[in-house]
Amino acid sequence: MQKNNYPKLHNASWPGVVGKGPDSEPPIPLDTMIELTANAEVDGVKFDGFDLFLFDPHMDIDSSKDDIKRMAEKAQSKNLEIGSLVAPVWTPTGGGSAMGSKEDRDRFVTQVRKSCVIAQELRALGVRPNGVVRIDSSVDPASWAEDPVGNTKLIAQTFREACDIAADYGESLAAEGEICWGGMHGWKSMINTLEAVDRPNIGFQADMAHTLLYLLGYNKPDERILPADFDWDDRETLTAGLKTLTAALRPWTIDFHVAQNDGTVFGAGSHDKTGRHCQATDPNGKLNIPVDAGHWLRDEDGTLTKRFRHICWDGCMFPNEVMMQPKTWNDILAAMIQVRDMHGWYEAE
Repeated sequence: MQKNNYPKLHNASWPGVVGKGPDSEPPIPLDTMIELTANAEVDGVKFDGFDLFLFDPHMDIDSSKDDIKRMAEKAQSKNLEIGSLVAPVWTPTGGGSAMGSKEDRDRFVTQVRKSCVIAQELRALGVRPNGVVRIDSSVDPASWAEDPVGNTKLIAQTFREACDIAADYGESLAAEGEICWGGMHGWKSMINTLEAVDRPNIGFQADMAHTLLYLLGYNKPDERILPADFDWDDRETLTAGLKTLTAALRPWTIDFHVAQNDGTVFGAGSHDKTGRHCQATDPNGKLNIPVDAGHWLRDEDGTLTKRFRHICWDGCMFPNEVMMQPKTWNDILAAMIQVRDMHGWYEAE
């Protein structure tokens, strides 16, 4: 019997950039991240691709057609495809808050448009068979909390404009479920924002490390699912909480990150504290990676949704020393293979 070959297994490139910089460790070049990804192998299985951060020093959001072509050729030379792209919607990168001034919101939408141009071109070049463009609100939870109703309306308006532009390029936008983004920092708040956008080409990006903290109500205590005295050894209660969370968010989910978390928050460089990404084999990890991935990849009846043509590992803010070790990526790939063996499928190619 053939092994599952879907969903395709991707590695994220942005751990080479996120949390790095002058106030932390130096960034790891994209070429190095691609090389580490391409070289990983477990029992003859390799990564199928990588997801890409449209952010210097990895890839300039203002890349020319020739630049985009070179990126496609770089991936193809390593027998890798490119999947989802991250739009640099934040103020330091030329973007702005999705609930800010008109100028802020216009800059946000402009960054999405530029990202969709690159996304469409990579698709046309044959290197990007699937994937979405990731966005967030580009604002902190405390600022959002000054006027939850009004600020959610502003974020939704900005996202709506971004969705309409993305539709012109045949793209969908995935709002990242991370506790450091206002209006997206709790699971109910995330759903309220998505419902307010009211566009068919927006959805949710679930990251197992980030969504775990939704259960604990970090930054949104009134949306906590697990009891205040929760004991991590109580697997039955944790599973029940994951089922509650995924039942609500799974219908919205259009992009999925496999990850591990030790139940704490962490920030590095200029990145705000968010769900701590742990190594796949971290003994302090609170998730059973392949089992808990199933809450997102299967419906409540246990049937495969087959909604994701690829899934991506996310390990942001790992120390550079860890990321430069081939064993790190082989362990990650092994975890990804376990997820696909348990929740994947086979298609003739």
